[in-house]
Amino acid sequence: MTTKLTLTVEKATIEKAKLYARHTGRSLSELVEKYLETITYDEKPTISSKLKSIVGVVKLPDDFDEEATLREYFERKHL
Repeated sequence: MTTKLTLTVEKATIEKAKLYARHTGRSLSELVEKYLETITYDEKPTISSKLKSIVGVVKLPDDFDEEATLREYFERKHL
């Protein structure tokens, strides 16, 4: 079931988002919905056997925040 949502966003941001949506063949509503799904997603994606075989090869800093990095990636991807 879909529900109408009213947002207050800077006009310039809306225009850029509409242009991006048009160029990617999607609606602005779809972009917003996918973005909200991404930032509220609770489970980590499944890992393929090939990827599992290389897990641990790269050493990350102790303070590396995987969730924040993944969230930032999806934010950039969908905006």
